[in-house]
Amino acid sequence: MAINPMQRKARNSFLLGMLLMLVIAGAIVALLILQLKNYKDKEQAELAASVSIYTLNQDVKSGQVITSDMLEQQTVNRNLVPQDAIGDLTTFENYNLQDKAGNQIRTEYNDDDEPEMKITIGGRDYTVEQEENTENYFYTDSDNQKQYIELNSVPIVAKVAMTRNTILTRETVTSAENISTNDVRQQEYNMIILPTQIETGDYIDIRIALPSGPDYIVVAKKEVTVPDVAGVPSLDTIWVNLSEDEILLLSNAIVEAYRIDGARLYANIYTEPGMQEASQITYTPNGDVARLISENPNIVQDAKTELQARYSTYQRNNVINSAIINSENGDENVSTRVQEDAQATQDQRQEYLEGLASSNTATTTNTTTTE
Repeated sequence: MAINPMQRKARNSFLLGMLLMLVIAGAIVALLILQLKNYKDKEQAELAASVSIYTLNQDVKSGQVITSDMLEQQTVNRNLVPQDAIGDLTTFENYNLQDKAGNQIRTEYNDDDEPEMKITIGGRDYTVEQEENTENYFYTDSDNQKQYIELNSVPIVAKVAMTRNTILTRETVTSAENISTNDVRQQEYNMIILPTQIETGDYIDIRIALPSGPDYIVVAKKEVTVPDVAGVPSLDTIWVNLSEDEILLLSNAIVEAYRIDGARLYANIYTEPGMQEASQITYTPNGDVARLISENPNIVQDAKTELQARYSTYQRNNVINSAIINSENGDENVSTRVQEDAQATQDQRQEYLEGLASSNTATTTNTTTTE
């Protein structure tokens, strides 16, 4: 049957309209798919740039113990928070305050709006206090008797006063055992042999090892800061906060290590600082060294300089302390071996830092490419 021109025109118009609608619908679908892809790419980029951090949900005074109920975890862009912001849950799990029976210690405010630590034992709430002379924690029972509490970890303490929503950083909190007294000063050392992967925030013992075998703890459980040099962690320098007694004790050990060929000062790291108690100090100052320091205070700096040089180069005399080494049978030079071990450790740390820098550079490049 023949189609008249008007019908043909109408049909063509209809088909053209349908085709145009399909083209428009396809364009809209393609645009939506593109927008969805861009949204997902942006979401992934934001996720890659996100970091979990901890903030306070209430105001905190300087020196106040921080309990887990005062913390709130948030996810934010890493570029908006300090580099040393605390986001590792294990940091607070290690310091999660409980007694040995597993009773949680929390923070509440009294009628005077002062913070108090509370513990619930046998269905009753008690206020946890700390003795000034012993620093032991206790609560007073219904018979008005002190009941001492053995905590499962060392408390975290605020170094400074902070308001609600403050981001917690390693500069704003410390463990209770590191609370600064009036004689505490930050000391810098570059003559101590450092573990390969030591980082800011680690806890260390500083020890002296003598070539005859004894190994003594000089300074115990100190939080360490590794300073940056041109944006890269230092190879051989650390900062630690020490009291006057600790400074003198370590100065004595430095001079003694300097005087004895083959002796070495080194640091080792606590694996679980929140759970591990500080080591017992086993080093006893040498009377001759103490007298030498009192007569010539400059010898401490001389010893630091010499030890730093001794640990940083292979080029040193092959002198053997006769009181330590009997070379009659051709025994190895302990002094040289100590030097070589120190240098090997430093070389490994150098490789670790270079690898860390390369990894950070690669991460930055990938993030920039993604954006």
